Amino acid sequence: MQIRVAAYAVIVREDGRMLLPHWSEGDHGGWTLPGGGIDPGEHPEAAAVREVAEETGYDVELDGLLGVDSIVVAAADRLRVEDRDRALHAVRIVYSAHVVGGELRVEEDESTDDVGWFTPDEVDALPRVGLVDLGRRWAGLLPVPS
Repeated sequence: MQIRVAAYAVIVREDGRMLLPHWSEGDHGGWTLPGGGIDPGEHPEAAAVREVAEETGYDVELDGLLGVDSIVVAAADRLRVEDRDRALHAVRIVYSAHVVGGELRVEEDESTDDVGWFTPDEVDALPRVGLVDLGRRWAGLLPVPS
């Protein structure tokens, strides 16, 4: 089994708009939280700050830990054919953060192909990965399902 540990950020402006990058890999994609894999030896907080800058152009400060999610993806369900020889255990660490500098821009030559600020209604209408709603719930932006 492959293990991937990643760090993400929920970033919401005072006007309620949420920052989301669009992830694309082959025929798959969707709107997601800014973030990504932790480099060997890198602290998760540093990874979240680095990944936000890489994917969005913004410098951020973290406000706190929102939660840690753990999912297992069966080998047969992996997106890339070359990865279907083993399952994936993904550990996702999610922080809240706010922008302190930089300018909005799209990452070049990577899996992020768009980025923008979205109202809650716009987020609801986007084709998004489940991590977005999990982060929104942890940040108090969505009700907890009963």
